[in-house]
Amino acid sequence: MEGGEWRNKIITQLQGRNKRETIAFQDIISFQSRLFDNVNTLRNENLQLTLVNERIRFSNTDSVVPGGNVSNEKVQSLEHKILKQQEELTSLHRTRGESAQQIISLNARVQDLEKQLVNKDIIISENAALIASLRAEIQMYENNMNELQGLNQVLRDEHQALQIAFASIEEKLRKAQDENRSLVDRLIKYKAKDADKMNEENDNFVKKKSDKVRKELEEAARESRGSGGSPGSSDDKAIDTLSYYAIVLPSKVALRFDAHDGEVNAVKWSPTDRIVATGGADRKVKLWDISKCVIESKGTLIGSNASVMSMDFDASGTLIVGASCDFASRVWTVNDQRIRHTLTGHSGKVMAAKFLGEPAKVITGSHDRTLKIFDLKSKSCIETKFAGSSCNDLVTSDGAGSTIISGHFDKRIRFWDIRTEMSSNDIMLQGKVTSLDLSRDSNYLLACVRDDTIQLIDLRMNTIVRSFSHDSFKVGCDWSRASFGPGGRLIAVGSADGGVFVWNTHTGKLETTLKEHTSAVTAVSWHPQSGLLASVDRGKRAAIWGDL
Repeated sequence: MEGGEWRNKIITQLQGRNKRETIAFQDIISFQSRLFDNVNTLRNENLQLTLVNERIRFSNTDSVVPGGNVSNEKVQSLEHKILKQQEELTSLHRTRGESAQQIISLNARVQDLEKQLVNKDIIISENAALIASLRAEIQMYENNMNELQGLNQVLRDEHQALQIAFASIEEKLRKAQDENRSLVDRLIKYKAKDADKMNEENDNFVKKKSDKVRKELEEAARESRGSGGSPGSSDDKAIDTLSYYAIVLPSKVALRFDAHDGEVNAVKWSPTDRIVATGGADRKVKLWDISKCVIESKGTLIGSNASVMSMDFDASGTLIVGASCDFASRVWTVNDQRIRHTLTGHSGKVMAAKFLGEPAKVITGSHDRTLKIFDLKSKSCIETKFAGSSCNDLVTSDGAGSTIISGHFDKRIRFWDIRTEMSSNDIMLQGKVTSLDLSRDSNYLLACVRDDTIQLIDLRMNTIVRSFSHDSFKVGCDWSRASFGPGGRLIAVGSADGGVFVWNTHTGKLETTLKEHTSAVTAVSWHPQSGLLASVDRGKRAAIWGDL
């Protein structure tokens, strides 16, 4: 049995240890035994000498002559013997004392060694118990290892089967992608034909409208010769209508360029200049100047450690804030392109960042389900609002920035008052909200929804007043950005097929579909004065639509 083997092993080890430690003291023990033997011998010799001495003393007494004189030779011989015996006795006593002292020191050393031996016995017993427990633990680990090896073999077999299934599915996917690519090419050709046809119809419509306006102007001029013209007449309305269709509604690409090294996530026009900002997966914000009717790089804003997801200019156009997937937002100055503030505190990627009423405050929305308000003067977060769902976009509904509207992953639009902690109310939609945009008069809210619809909400009644959709329109990603046009009469949004859809908010009619991009359009932005439309896609391309 294993229990008997370890006992026999321990006994054998103890015997070996005793043998090793006894050999070390064998000379001392032998020397002590010889000393004891010498002492006994000296005692016997001493006794014999004492007897001899007594005999000599009696013999001296007998040898005294009658006259009372002792033989001098015998006396001297006896004295010499006595002196010699005394010296030997003294030497023996000295040797005996030294031997006794050595015996004492050796006894003390033996006691120390016995104590060490006891301590070593204790350590050996403890180590024996530890060895037994370690053996039991080793046995347990060996059993676990055997079980894990069996499980690992099963997993390897399953992994091999899954690899075979994956290869088959991947082959099917490749065939499906090839088929899809061919279908997309055919669809793009058909869409291009439809777009050309629609552009032709729009040109005819604009031409008819221009002829009609020209006739009305001639009639108004003739009437004004007789009765005089008045402001606010039908001529002004006709001119406004012509201006709306001829300037605001884009129909062709004015400029196209590669904005970033990777996909482009955001685009935003400056409120004061013809400068458009783009943010991309290459962690940069780039500024482009088109005031000279050509694309001119105005600079690159660096500092982000991950993709830039959205941007916003302040009202003066001197500051720009960018939200990034590295859990932070940053504020740059446009003129010198230097980073001024880094706003941290979120635990998830930041999807939206906006100036809150004034350039000194910024609000951010993140996938960590919170909104944070930062004060740029104190360089700190002054308030956190817990939304309960990932925020994809947000807007502020008044100039003072007291009301915040946020769109979320849980299909809700939440309304916040900065003076309270909780949201005042919310609106439930049919899909997760990818973007929000506010009309210039702050009366209408535009929401892009993942169910491939655009919802127009009247904020005065908190109700959906119109929904925009089309068979060809598909929302391309969770951060697709829709935008109000100048005056709020047009809206634009990018589609997964690379088209830019433009609807009329008054009639709900699809005005046009702009075709230039070959990959999903992620964001669009209207210039607030000129009516130019900028669009970017996931294939690093950007386009400017309209007449420069």
